[in-house]
Amino acid sequence: MDSKITVSPKKYSRSWLLKMAWRDSRRSRSKLLLFTTSIAIGIAALVAINSFKRNLDEEIQLQAKALLGADLEVSSNRPFTKEQMALIDSLGDERSSQTRFGSMIYFPRTDGTRLVQVRGISGFYPYYGKIETEPYWAAGDLTNGAYALVDEKLMLQFNVEIGDDILIGKLKFEIRGKLRNVPGQSGISTSVAPVVYVSEGYLPFTELIKKGSRVTYSKFFKYPTEATADEIVAARREQFKELELRYETVEERKKDTSEAFENMSIFLNLAAFIALLLGSIGVAGAVHIYLKEKNQSVAILRCLGVKSKQAFYIYLYQVLLMGLIGSVAGTFIGLGLQYYLPQLLGEVLPFSFEPKIFWIVIVEGILLGIIIAVLFALLPLIRLGKISPLQSIRAAFESQRNKLSPEAMVIFLLLGLFLFGFAFFQIGEWKQALMFVLGLVATFGLLVLIAKGLMTVAKKVSSKTTSFLVKQGIANLYRPNNQSTILLLTIGICAVLISTLLFSRYILVEQITLTGAENRPNMVLFDIQTTQKEELKTLTLDYDLPVIQDVPIVTMRLKEINGVNKKVAEKDSLLDIPSWVFNREYRVTFRDSLINSETLVEGELQSKVESPGDSIFVSVSEGFAKGRDWKIGDELLFNVQGALIKTYIGSLRKVDWRRVQTNFLLVFPTGVLEQAPQFHVLVTKVDKSDVSARFQQAVVRLFPNVSIIDLELIIKTLEDILNKVSFAINFMAGFSVLTGLIVLAGSVVLSKTQRVQESVLLRTLGARSYQIFWITCLEYFALGAIASLAGLILAHSFSWLLAKFVFENDFLFSTYYTVLIFLSVTLGTIMIGLFNIRPVLKKSPLEILRREI
Repeated sequence: MDSKITVSPKKYSRSWLLKMAWRDSRRSRSKLLLFTTSIAIGIAALVAINSFKRNLDEEIQLQAKALLGADLEVSSNRPFTKEQMALIDSLGDERSSQTRFGSMIYFPRTDGTRLVQVRGISGFYPYYGKIETEPYWAAGDLTNGAYALVDEKLMLQFNVEIGDDILIGKLKFEIRGKLRNVPGQSGISTSVAPVVYVSEGYLPFTELIKKGSRVTYSKFFKYPTEATADEIVAARREQFKELELRYETVEERKKDTSEAFENMSIFLNLAAFIALLLGSIGVAGAVHIYLKEKNQSVAILRCLGVKSKQAFYIYLYQVLLMGLIGSVAGTFIGLGLQYYLPQLLGEVLPFSFEPKIFWIVIVEGILLGIIIAVLFALLPLIRLGKISPLQSIRAAFESQRNKLSPEAMVIFLLLGLFLFGFAFFQIGEWKQALMFVLGLVATFGLLVLIAKGLMTVAKKVSSKTTSFLVKQGIANLYRPNNQSTILLLTIGICAVLISTLLFSRYILVEQITLTGAENRPNMVLFDIQTTQKEELKTLTLDYDLPVIQDVPIVTMRLKEINGVNKKVAEKDSLLDIPSWVFNREYRVTFRDSLINSETLVEGELQSKVESPGDSIFVSVSEGFAKGRDWKIGDELLFNVQGALIKTYIGSLRKVDWRRVQTNFLLVFPTGVLEQAPQFHVLVTKVDKSDVSARFQQAVVRLFPNVSIIDLELIIKTLEDILNKVSFAINFMAGFSVLTGLIVLAGSVVLSKTQRVQESVLLRTLGARSYQIFWITCLEYFALGAIASLAGLILAHSFSWLLAKFVFENDFLFSTYYTVLIFLSVTLGTIMIGLFNIRPVLKKSPLEILRREI
């Protein structure tokens, strides 16, 4: 009697799947650790930066009043007129004054000189925040006599003490205290131009404020609320414009301070994005190789009744667990790092603050880490779920068809949307986010094409070569189950990002090396009155110093552009002429030829105006003219301290603003401005520091109104600041590099099982250890060399784009960094590959098979 035998399928509970996931992971936890580390470092960078940004934004909101020191500041570059003072008097009674300008000071006891920012104050400014001094009461005593508060670092530099004298112009002040902190001043600004406070009432006795001196006059107001200041400004905005007065409220200071840190925030966001992106690549690469090794295990489980969906869940649980561990670890590392970032960036921050923890950042970090772990692991997980039970008895080398399934297309779409959304969330501009993602996709695509091309070339080379070692080493690149594409993709991306960071830094460093050449000037003397010019020239020559340039400077304002004045331009928005074009004070010179930092790009340079009736053709900087849409022949009417002069644009010049020269936006021909009120700038070069010190001391004693810029000192100061700032930038960029290195190492290490199997097979067939060594070297040399070369080519392309469109500088090719990166990536890949097969070189094939396989 026939009967049907029914076998009920084995049912596996969720708890069994969890246990199976845990047991299966025991033998592979060292590999999964690389997966976890990739996520942890990326999340750490993201949490640290996002937490720092939130703290910074909050502090800007809280400390904006202290940064301004008042509710409203009204300022001008000229002494206030009667009409201006009438408006100022109507703004409120509780006010203070400040007059500030740059000047040389002289320390008689130590014989030292330095360019500083002199600030004369009266009243109770600052109303918010305070000037921190030692002793603490020194600021309150400032107005009781000829006293000065001097920057603490400046006093240390010149070895002066409280009670010493300081000469400002023709008046001696007693140092009453050390300035430790000034509201709104960052470490950078005080390093370049240290601050010296005095009582405003004593400034006339210094005899430094003369016609043509660059002085800023300010009035500070305090009101019951911030809203009062905003209402006052809104009601008088047109009067401020008409009287050419600048103003700033607390709200505008908040906006300006936030904008000042915008570029730094973008860089930090991108550093976090790149670190997390590399971590994501690490996740995808690690899971791809790890799960590919699990194909046979899954096939056996399928034979035992495990459904494809259940097999999918076993390894999904592993991914979720590792993602959770990596996210939590990275989040707590990032929270620790946020306390270190304010110290790293202290030189560029105008205030200090104690970071605090935001729970939203913690939640963001953990959730994002888990999402990345799952999202970038979905593709290999789905492929794992499609493994047939028959694969357990098929040859391991049987190739699988990797057609792009609908599920894979959906996953790729989700990945693209995730990358765009995350880039937009970090950068804040959808166009920049889209360009970044498209550039990333293009980079991936190029590297994949290079990998496919490498395998094609490897087949042809392998078939033609007669060397056993070369044939085996190259054949490994295209054999079934090869990891060439994923390895080359990962190594190439790491090379691209690391190279771009180094090349960009190289371009920026070269951009600021102003005095690298021996024949460049290194000292500039300015604010020289016409009556002092010849005497100062003689003094310069007496010290055996060359007079490289003696340049007259005339100040003027633009009255009309092609017959359009400021009022007409403000009423007609279609003209697109900003108010500052008319408001700014232009400092121009006159000469009959170009200097070596200029190149004529359009038009003809007029050297001299022969007679008063001739047309005057001025030369304009090319960049400035293009920004204003000025063209050859346009009419410009200038107000030269009361006298109107009509001119026409006769030529455009390309100006190299990096050169240590007296460069100008506008240059007049000779024969026009010689009789106009003017001051002069003298440029020289000093080779010895002792001569420089003695020359500066002589200038300060004989010509106290003349200011000196010692470029050697400025550059040393800038280098110190840049070293501190670049350390902070490199510290954050280091997250990207570190993640890249871990991903690089992980991708090679995760292919260990396959490499060991192949090497053991060769050993069993009679290959010697040294042959295995050279075969491995050849394979990983090809991978490392091709990936690093592709990465370097792409990195140089990206660096060129950055130099041209972001840094606005010439692209510089660094041979040193190019060779260094090529050798480092190539040798690093070879070393990691050799590390994988080290057991094969030392032990018997049977022993290795028992332990490794």
